[in-house]
Amino acid sequence: MAVTIKSEREIALMRESCRILSGVFDHMAENLHPGMSTLEVDRIGERLIREAGCIPNFKNYNGYPASICVSVNDEVVHGIPKKEHIIKEGDIVSLDAGLIYKGYHSDMARTFGVGQISPEAQKLIDVTKQSFFEGIKKAKAGNHLYDISAAIDAYVSGFGFGIVRDLVGHGIGTHLHEDPQIPNFAQKRRGLLLQPGMTLAIEPMINAGGWEVEWLDDDWTVVTADGSLSAHYENTILVTDGEPEILTLGKY
Repeated sequence: MAVTIKSEREIALMRESCRILSGVFDHMAENLHPGMSTLEVDRIGERLIREAGCIPNFKNYNGYPASICVSVNDEVVHGIPKKEHIIKEGDIVSLDAGLIYKGYHSDMARTFGVGQISPEAQKLIDVTKQSFFEGIKKAKAGNHLYDISAAIDAYVSGFGFGIVRDLVGHGIGTHLHEDPQIPNFAQKRRGLLLQPGMTLAIEPMINAGGWEVEWLDDDWTVVTADGSLSAHYENTILVTDGEPEILTLGKY
């Protein structure tokens, strides 16, 4: 699949898709509390997506059984919501979800602390979030794709955290995953030239320990190989002639 340049009409539809998704995340964040199951989080998110007249794009995607990926503590991404998985005080919970509005996809992720979390966990969440903002400083027309990757890497490496290498960001539009792939670590080449109208999902996944990950037997849930905490921060962005536009910013 070639990298797509979106028209003004397509950009307007993606803005609305992303605006709705941001609102869903705001509600999920405000409802997150100790004692709830990860399945409850999924049900809240799916209900809000469908009430907005949209389709949860993760549900049944390559067989994924839920609408919201709910990943707790050492789970990096793609945690499958379960009735028996209860969220506890002190956990960090990564939510990753998207939706389809009039044929156009949105995608975002956030990691939240539940109640009182450790200073180390808060630092991991903060660094992961800031690494996204360091990366998109380079997401300008005329720069190259891997300038984004290098900026994320340079920032995170200063803290000694591990940058997940097995999973990357991606283009997005009429498909959830479009070209190009967007690594969160430095590359030897510069990558493609960024142009106005490109829509990208940039998503640093950062581990408190090493970068290595493993897949659980469900073939979906990715965990840190060393059992350390992991955080995830993702937005869908639009490349413009000037500063990039973050389409999924929301409150958090």
